[in-house]
Amino acid sequence: MDLRDKTIVVTGAARGLGQKMAEAVAAQGAKVALVDLGEDTLQETERLCIKAGGEAKRYAANVAKERDVESLFVKARKDFGSIDGLINNAGTNRDALFVKAKDGAVINKMSLADFNTVIAVDLVGVFLCGREAAVHMIEGGRGGVIVNVSSISRAGNIGQTNYSAAKAGVAAMTVTWAKELARHEIRVAAIAPGFCDTAMVAKMKPAVLQKVVSHIPLGRLGRPDEVARSALYILQDDFYTGRVLEVDGGMRL
Repeated sequence: MDLRDKTIVVTGAARGLGQKMAEAVAAQGAKVALVDLGEDTLQETERLCIKAGGEAKRYAANVAKERDVESLFVKARKDFGSIDGLINNAGTNRDALFVKAKDGAVINKMSLADFNTVIAVDLVGVFLCGREAAVHMIEGGRGGVIVNVSSISRAGNIGQTNYSAAKAGVAAMTVTWAKELARHEIRVAAIAPGFCDTAMVAKMKPAVLQKVVSHIPLGRLGRPDEVARSALYILQDDFYTGRVLEVDGGMRL
């Protein structure tokens, strides 16, 4: 896909990977629909996108709410004229051990609320945004590309029962959608980032983060711009679909 004058929706665009991916597609001449929980949080991303040479407009939506997502895509298509791509990036985490115990006594357990919160945003939200993007792409009759954001944690990671389950689901949905939507000239692929230099990773305890980095063959965290280039590759390579592109510095969980 030539991104010039194409409309790309980017969820979770206020910071981190989402912000950098939005800036990257704007630099290719795309029109970017920036999505996060509040419009105010998107001001800096909008500035960066415009500075990069693209158009940008901010939209407030909770991706876990069906009506929000349906309204978002209707508005974006009305504002820009089409929906050509989606970077399905919005996510959250609530890390905790499945069951925490010491000396045979249970100290804590992952709450159902924390499990459901992550599933709602990281899996249901991806489903809803992907579905509505596909609806508008099919109706528009010009195909499109959906880029889902999974994670290295999709293989299972200590303290991330909820997050790992959601990201594994994202990877599975990616393959399913690619098979179903190819007849409509819609490609679907995913990125599975490893540990990157983002605000989410910065919240980790220093000792834990140091241990994580020690297991990355390249010996460092990934940079958001490196993940953004992976999103561009998927968007621009017209024969890439149904696969999960791992961007993890060689780390395997």
